[in-house]
Amino acid sequence: MDGIRGAFARAGLVRPQTGRWLAGVCAGVAAKLGIEPWIVRLLLVVSIVLPGTQVLLYAALWFCMPPQGWVAPMRAS
Repeated sequence: MDGIRGAFARAGLVRPQTGRWLAGVCAGVAAKLGIEPWIVRLLLVVSIVLPGTQVLLYAALWFCMPPQGWVAPMRAS
């Protein structure tokens, strides 16, 4: 799991500690895209009325995106 979180962190997808409402997923995606978080939140809310797996995608991103400032644990060699 640390490898996945490390990949997200290297890509710049992290959940910020400030400006978040629930888990910070929308704020993190907005920061990566360089847009305002309310746009991503609005798109998420609008897309929930459509059939699909938006809630599962949000939950997966919540689980995979590390919080801001996250550092991968050192592996014992």
